[in-house]
Amino acid sequence: MAEIVTARIGSREWSSGLEPGQAATMRKVLFRLLPFLCFLYLIAYLDRVNIGFAALGMNADLGLSAAAYGAGASFFFVGYLLFEVPSNFVMVKVGARRWIARIMVTWGIIAMSMAFVVGPRSLYTVRFLLGVAEAGFFPAVIYYLSHWFPKSYRGRVIGLFMVASPASSLIGAPISTALLDYSHGLLGFSGWQWMFLAEGLPAILFGFVCLFYLTERPRDAKWLEPAEAAWLQDYLDRERTEVENVRRYHFREVFIDRRVVLLAIVLLMLVSGSYGTGFWMPQIIKTFTTSNMVVGWTTCAIYLVTVIAMISWTRFSDALGKRVGPVAIGAAFAACGLFICMATMNHPYLAILGFVIANVGINSAIPVLWTIPTYFLTGTAAAVAIALINSVAQFAGIFGPWLIGVSKDVTGGFELALGALGMCLVVACVVILTFGHLSKILGQTSSATSTSGSAS
Repeated sequence: MAEIVTARIGSREWSSGLEPGQAATMRKVLFRLLPFLCFLYLIAYLDRVNIGFAALGMNADLGLSAAAYGAGASFFFVGYLLFEVPSNFVMVKVGARRWIARIMVTWGIIAMSMAFVVGPRSLYTVRFLLGVAEAGFFPAVIYYLSHWFPKSYRGRVIGLFMVASPASSLIGAPISTALLDYSHGLLGFSGWQWMFLAEGLPAILFGFVCLFYLTERPRDAKWLEPAEAAWLQDYLDRERTEVENVRRYHFREVFIDRRVVLLAIVLLMLVSGSYGTGFWMPQIIKTFTTSNMVVGWTTCAIYLVTVIAMISWTRFSDALGKRVGPVAIGAAFAACGLFICMATMNHPYLAILGFVIANVGINSAIPVLWTIPTYFLTGTAAAVAIALINSVAQFAGIFGPWLIGVSKDVTGGFELALGALGMCLVVACVVILTFGHLSKILGQTSSATSTSGSAS
């Protein structure tokens, strides 16, 4: 544990307190699980936010106002919020592998049915059902990763996993806009209908693959050598025991724990900025150009920079052994980006630069935040806390897109909404610093993780 050695992953370095053979085991686990899970999240996130690209044609076809579109985007989060915690309860009982597979198949079916909405009511209904179907996927994966990776790895592992979020836009933006333009009219369907059909199908197919590919815990892994599986399971069990020796939480305590509440508020503010830009950025960029493909490639470029930045930032957080500071800096950086965008809507290049800064800050802060709950919680309490934090954050999805749509209808522009989102990120910065101060007072987080870097 004490000796620091270096393990190479491809051409990059992973430093951790492991012997060379143990580091080789972690490389094997990384390459087995993370690319597949990233791909699943990419599919999930694309099916969640591709409505932003569909709106370029769908809104006119269905006669949707900006407020009606925003409400349709928001209804996803109503279903998601209501079923997030119950979903994770079931996941703990049946196992992450089976539950992730179930989630993917059902959300894929409903995502494809988005092609057949005919007006506001059907849009609201299908988006609500999509939220119900996908509820629990993200917290299930975060919980699953804690069963495979020691704490000293989780910042970069979660960061690499969450790269799929901006990568879904990086890859999906040109694909979605190409489907909008080049499949329009094929077999009598509009381009946005083909987009929903084409982008929903992979979730169904790979949902079934999950049942055969994923393994619940290291001790069950036939693709590891027996000695490798035994070492990793023992290592993780000892980390869990260290946390529980400080204090073992009953899952009911999670709902009133001050640190969990503060983390939920921070994520709520960060996600407000993320969804605000994710659902409306294509339409804002469209005000600068008449070409859907220009919108797609501009969005792609923004998320390419975001992906590079968030990988670097999570690696930096792990190397530093700190969590609160990197989250606070990311939130402050993102707030500056949205304020720049708000002030420069008449200057396209500066406004797009503001979007770059905002996306980099938000997407760099969120994965670092997700490493924190398992520093002081384990087992069912950790699963419930992750689901609870994520559920609270989804309020941003319920109200954010709708409020931006109302603001656009009332003011004729996006400046007021962008300023409000920037203030949300300022709040995130203040609250995460408050969390750090509280953690130091309680003294539990740092003492439980003295060999892996403190949460603060």
